[in-house]
Amino acid sequence: MAGLAKGLAVIEAFGDASSQLTVAEAARRTDVTRAAARRCLLTLTDLGYLTHDGKFFRPTPRMLRLGGAYLDTASLPVLAQPHLVAARDELAESVSLAVWEDGWSVFVARAEAERIVSTGVRVGARLPAHCSATGRVLLAALDHEALAAYLARGNRARRTVRTLVAPEDITAAVQVVRVDGHATSDEELELGMRAVAVPVTDARGRTVAAMSVSASSARVTADELHRDFVPVLAGHAARLGRML
Repeated sequence: MAGLAKGLAVIEAFGDASSQLTVAEAARRTDVTRAAARRCLLTLTDLGYLTHDGKFFRPTPRMLRLGGAYLDTASLPVLAQPHLVAARDELAESVSLAVWEDGWSVFVARAEAERIVSTGVRVGARLPAHCSATGRVLLAALDHEALAAYLARGNRARRTVRTLVAPEDITAAVQVVRVDGHATSDEELELGMRAVAVPVTDARGRTVAAMSVSASSARVTADELHRDFVPVLAGHAARLGRML
């Protein structure tokens, strides 16, 4: 089982910032020895999950099966999809659903708008909670102790000149979410991109996910996000929540 744990850690090391890995990089990212990382990488290659060109290991399409098992069977993404599609059609912008995972906002469902330039968000992508709209909605659902523990980690990268990274600034932004019922990220993740998100709460009032829209700042103003997008998102999030 220790070998399985190491193999899963190696799989998780592949992501947005690491589409290919050497043995040394995999060892460093997973905190295992180079020998253990090499064994895991070669085993995954033999099983068809990775390819190897002599230096770099890269995921193959077979890797999609691992995430597909969740996406095809979990009730939340399945139930959410019609609501995401309806909100997308109403707003003419891509709409996503994200859940909390250890300090990250992870996208589990999405309805993509047809545009020449995509926002780059996809199912399975992770965004840092401190500077993403979905992340702030999910942070707002944490109790005082859990939020303090998250802020104490100190792993908050500055993505743009507008990114909030100071604990007091993030705490203030989270408090705004709790009062307003929605969160925004205005060019904090990427210059030229804005996003707004609302909570999806279940029958017990617990926030189980965040529903969001991201759009080009050249196409949508901050005022439009609040005035036009929030009511639509909130309506669809409420309808989804009544099903949970």
